Amino acid sequence: MPKLKKKAYEKLLAPMEEELVAMARWARVTGQRICVVFEGRDTAGKGGAIRAVGGRLNPRQTRVVALSKPSEQERSQWYFQRYVPHLPSAGEIVLFDRSWYNRAGVEQVMGFASEAEVAKFLREAPVFERMLVDDGILLFKYWLTTDQESQEERLRERLEDPLKRWKLSPIDLAAREKYDAYTRAREAMLAATHTDHAPWTLVDFNDQKRGRLTLVRDLLDRLPDTACEPEPLDFPELGHEPVRESYGVLQPIADYPLD
Repeated sequence: MPKLKKKAYEKLLAPMEEELVAMARWARVTGQRICVVFEGRDTAGKGGAIRAVGGRLNPRQTRVVALSKPSEQERSQWYFQRYVPHLPSAGEIVLFDRSWYNRAGVEQVMGFASEAEVAKFLREAPVFERMLVDDGILLFKYWLTTDQESQEERLRERLEDPLKRWKLSPIDLAAREKYDAYTRAREAMLAATHTDHAPWTLVDFNDQKRGRLTLVRDLLDRLPDTACEPEPLDFPELGHEPVRESYGVLQPIADYPLD
């Protein structure tokens, strides 16, 4: 299928953005805790998917968690410990840009974790997630899929675009030679952690715009009825002509020149 154009994408996303705002209002009013995990290969489109979900939401209510590599102290902790403080409280929505599944993905493939550590993680992750779900957290896990051809195009774009160059790291470049290894790691991860209480959902992100629409629609459809009308607000007439801004101590700087 041809890739979705920007205008068509925005038109299709707009009504779902209203539903996402309604979801956030429902979470705030009812105290629900929503946690969404975004995983996938480098360049799969996790950042764009996260913006599609959270871009219109209140940043005081919605948090994006993108942890850097663990410190020496964190390496000595229980593996899941560094993620626990970032889990949602009542009324919050947390979007994980990569998550505890780093251990079953990049850490395993790039040799940052031993076979024993990976095996231990695969045993413990379903138990950890059972605890989250049993405590009432609504947990959604998405894996964004992309073919190597698309990955190569996006890596090249990052290399050549100065606005995206910061996204390109030595790890990204090394991953080019490990596409099949990442596939094997993903399949082992799915086999061990795709459970009834915390299932995985794979979304095709070769066309990132279409993938975002697919993911957002799936997320909304899996939520319970989120109908929750906003509180009525009285908005009386101002009663006088609007007042222009006035300045005493400082004046605004000059407008940006348009010609």
